[in-house]
Amino acid sequence: MAYITLNRDKLAHNYAHLQALFAGQSIDWGVVTKLFCGNELFIGEVLRLGVREVLDSRISNLRVIKELCPEAQTVYIKPPAWDYVEDLVRWADVSFNTELETLQRISEEAVRQGRVHKVIIMIEMGDLREGVMREDLDAFYAQVFGLPGTEVIGIGTNLNCLNGVMPSEDKLIQLGLYRSILELKYGVKIPWVSAGTTVTIPLLRMGQLPASVNHFRVGEALYFGADLFEERTFEGMHDDVLELHAQVIELSEKPMTPSGLLGKNPFGVTAESDYEQGATAYRAILDVGYLDVSPQYLILEDESLGVLDASSDMLVLDAGENGAGLRVGDHVRFRLKYMGALHLMNSAYIDKVVVNSAGERLAEQPAMTRD
Repeated sequence: MAYITLNRDKLAHNYAHLQALFAGQSIDWGVVTKLFCGNELFIGEVLRLGVREVLDSRISNLRVIKELCPEAQTVYIKPPAWDYVEDLVRWADVSFNTELETLQRISEEAVRQGRVHKVIIMIEMGDLREGVMREDLDAFYAQVFGLPGTEVIGIGTNLNCLNGVMPSEDKLIQLGLYRSILELKYGVKIPWVSAGTTVTIPLLRMGQLPASVNHFRVGEALYFGADLFEERTFEGMHDDVLELHAQVIELSEKPMTPSGLLGKNPFGVTAESDYEQGATAYRAILDVGYLDVSPQYLILEDESLGVLDASSDMLVLDAGENGAGLRVGDHVRFRLKYMGALHLMNSAYIDKVVVNSAGERLAEQPAMTRD
């Protein structure tokens, strides 16, 4: 059975590294858990670190967090859909917002529930995903300011999430100025400029982060140690907090070139081969496929192996002359890219396992469906 592991020790190491970095700059931060798709086991590991601000993009996941840790501040990190406003106010303490009518509905629901719902106004800074246009911000805030049952606690932005626009010192200075303008004009205090994500961490480390940016929302750096500027791992952090282990279910020496009349496979592709006719190699078939994860998001730990392709439920590896000594029943280990981990966490067919750095199993959650 294929399973994904979370290494408790490496997660704690990465968390301590980030905590020291942010504390040294007096920056508030929270952990983004949308990667875990509401999985109680792995979210519990995040909460046991002492995390008390958790951000997610699904209200059902925020409910899991609140039930595990009622004192945690839960943050919904996309503009809410109207259909979910009642549940949003119940399970999210804070939400990102860009639409006036949505905020009016949140205000009404918060009053009905006897709550104060906190708001971060997201501003469009060039990546063209969610955000109020900069020239409209003053008029937008004027209508939001004072809505009963709500409190604006920050302005923020998302960069690099759609078109890959990178954060810059200039863009973030501008964002801080917008807060200053609103505070001066309306005589208010807006505590947070929330512009920090994993992609912004290099600016902080290089001393190029404006002092006004005082709130970070971090997931990828915590789980993968990812430096998205340099496309490498931050020094002193682990990139293998999460790993996939998939079992060998067949191992045979086979031709490298298919034989017979070639038509399109289930993905609409006709196979091509650069191998010499008659060339052979060992092929290892593993018990995981596109239904669980796309092979492009998998990184083999053993460089003597290579991914050939996958079907819906099986992954095929080129094992060469089998210098790795694979046998049927062995597990092949993969490090993961972010989207690979996301797909695996969302698969009902993958076991979730917590381990320590010695590889000992500390806790596990069997797959919902086994076959």
